[in-house]
Parts: sequence; structure tokens; C-alpha cells
Amino acid sequence: MQKLKTWKETLDFMYQRLPMYQRIGAAAYKKDLTNTILLCEACGNPHLQLKCIHIAGTNGKGTTTHIIASGLQSHGFSVGVYTSPHYIDFRERIKINGVYISKKYIRDFINAHLHEIDKIQPSFFELTVALAFRYFADMKVDFAVIETGLGGRLDSTNVITPLISVITNISYDHQSMLGNTLPLIAAEKAGIIKEAIPVVIGESQDEVSDVFYKKAEELHAPIQYADQHLSLNQKAGFKGELVYDVYNDGKLWLKDLKTDLIGPFQSKNIITGLYALKALSTHIPLDFDKVVEGFTEIHKKTGYMGRWQILDKGPLILADSAHNVGGMDLITKELKMIKDGKLHIILGFVNDKDISDILAMMPKNAQYYFAKANIPRGLDAALLQRQSETYGLKGQSYISVRKAFAAARRHAALEDTIFIGGSIFVVGEVLEKY
Repeated sequence: MQKLKTWKETLDFMYQRLPMYQRIGAAAYKKDLTNTILLCEACGNPHLQLKCIHIAGTNGKGTTTHIIASGLQSHGFSVGVYTSPHYIDFRERIKINGVYISKKYIRDFINAHLHEIDKIQPSFFELTVALAFRYFADMKVDFAVIETGLGGRLDSTNVITPLISVITNISYDHQSMLGNTLPLIAAEKAGIIKEAIPVVIGESQDEVSDVFYKKAEELHAPIQYADQHLSLNQKAGFKGELVYDVYNDGKLWLKDLKTDLIGPFQSKNIITGLYALKALSTHIPLDFDKVVEGFTEIHKKTGYMGRWQILDKGPLILADSAHNVGGMDLITKELKMIKDGKLHIILGFVNDKDISDILAMMPKNAQYYFAKANIPRGLDAALLQRQSETYGLKGQSYISVRKAFAAARRHAALEDTIFIGGSIFVVGEVLEKY
């Protein structure tokens, strides 16, 4: 095979030659770890050289990943972070202390393994996982915080044996691949639990707790629920910052935790991330005064983006990539609490998801701008408009996110709010302008 010479050739190779879930959907999902194992073997089994923390869950796993990374970075550690998908730049998926992997490293890695790639025929995600592991090993990171892509049991990241496993919560998402009940989805997420490795569950949910307890008992894995130990008391809130006291088993543990994580769902993620760090402290000496200091600039330090992100303040422009019932429930409750001015919502989804429950909960007093994300899986905007009208959502459809965003900005007064959401791809197209 001919060597790749430019970054464009490298991206084209990954996006066009390799099956990519974000673009083609379920056809790219491999219910098997064989390809990942073969790829890792071909590049020296780098995952065996890493100290990992593994994160799964329906909502909040990306945020929890960055919280844990921030806590470790605050101690001066070199911390690799693997997340997916990306908003703007493919390299967002693989970073060390917030700095993206280099284009040259990616090109050189693929060129060095063209023969194996041709033989194994991996998916986009399988190749990306092997690339991340090799990069983190080559850069000799102290720790690697690894977010699952889809599910857990059969996710390509599940070849690692972590220091701890973390499962944030369970909600309905990707039912066609993970199961159509919460216990079935939980069983897939519980697949990251390993023999004798501690597991932290973020949220107590009666419907799925037995799934986690049984799996943990079977594998002799100590299990703890973060929300049964930690609680937050919000003391103050400023523009772009919140302040909490953190209680552990009813006693004040961390005072005046200032954070730039301001979304309506972030308290749950903060509890999960902090408790995961507490569990990690049995392996690694951690100073939680340093953890608290690091909480003030999680976005800047780790490259975190896309969650209740304030893009502008006149009018207020918010972007959030929640895209399932559990995540959107929290978002819509927050949007309905906005009293000042008019609410403008730019909305778009992928075409292989049942969005009826999401549309039913969206605010009906908003002006909607329906848009199709610039990917093959994007849901047609006119079709989305018609479906939304049956739920009392009024607005216009636009041929692109760019045009929908421009229209919302034209129509919004200074005291209004513009929200962009529904899909990470819709949010990504707007973030690209910032």
C-alpha cells in the first residue's frame, strides 16, 4: 500500500477507508474484540504498559473522564485522555494534559502499520484505540484515563486492566446494539468490571443495581456507589463558576470547591469523578487540596468542551451535546427555568435514533431552528420539523447548521438565549466557529 504523505491523505484514509460509527452507524460496530487485540499485538501491546482508569456509562462519562484527568494533572502527572467522538478536530480524542496528539505521529503510526491494517480490516474506532494506546506508551504517560465508546463489554477499549473501573449511570441509548431495557444496557456497561479491580458506580438506580452487584460479586471486585457517600452543597455561583462544599458520609470533606463545570447535570459528574479519585487514592497518594485547586480550570487544563458551554453572553449562547433521554431531561429542565428574554433552540439529530421521548420533553415556548448535521447519518431537517410539530414545537428547517445558527443570531435580542443541541455533530459545527 502507498504511504500517506499529508495530513489530508491521513484523514481521508481514516474516514473513507475505515468503517466509522459516527458516519455510518451500527454497520461500523464490531461485536468482537479480536481486531483490537490483533492491532495491539501488531504494535507491541502498548496497553499492557499503561496504568489506566476505565470509564463507562450512558451520560457523563466524558465529563467524569476529564474530572479524573484534572485531579491527576493537578499533582504534576502526565495524563493521557482518550475520548470519543470529537467535535471539530479528530485529535481531540487523544491528548496528554490537554495537548492533542500530533498530526505527524498519527500519519507515521498508520504508515508503519499499513500492512496490518490491510490484513485486519479494522474499524475507525478499533484503529483509533490502538493508536491511542501506542501514543500514550511512547510518551510514557503516568496515567491514561480511557473512556469507552459504546457499551463496555465489547467496546474496543475493554482490552485494558485498569486500576479502577467507573460506571457513571444507565439510561436509554443505542438500544439496537446494547439492549432495549435498562438491565440489559447495564449488563453491557458492567462488562468493564474486572477480576478484583475496584469499581465505582456514579448513581444509585434501583432498576440496575442488582446487575452491578452480581457482576462485581462474581469477579470479586469491590464495589462502591459514589452518591451514597458524597454530597454537594452549592454555596455560591458566579458567571462561569460554581462553589460547593463537599460532604463525605455527612461530614465536611472539601471546602469551597470552585469549578468551571456549570451545567445542570455537573453535580452528578463531580460526585462521580471525586469519588473515583478518592478510590484511586488507595493506589496513588493524592492531595485533595491540589485536586480542589485543579477544579477551577478543568476546561483549560484538560481540553474539555461541548457540555453546557457558554459561547457568548450577548445574547447568551449555550451549547450542549446531550443526545439521549437521560441527558436531555436534565437539559430541558434547565432550559425551562430560563425566564429572561426568548428562547431560541437549534436542534438536530442522527437519523437512526428514536427521538420521540426527547421531542416530547422539549420546551414548547421556544423558537426552533431545525438543522441537519453535515454527516451521512444526519436527520433531514424538514423531516425533523414535521415530527417536532406533532409535539407542539414551532420553527423552521434549514439546510445546514450554519444557516440555522445565523438565523437564530439574527432573530435573537440581547436578552434572549440561544441553545444548540440534540447531537454532538450539530454542536461541533457551531463550536468550529468559536
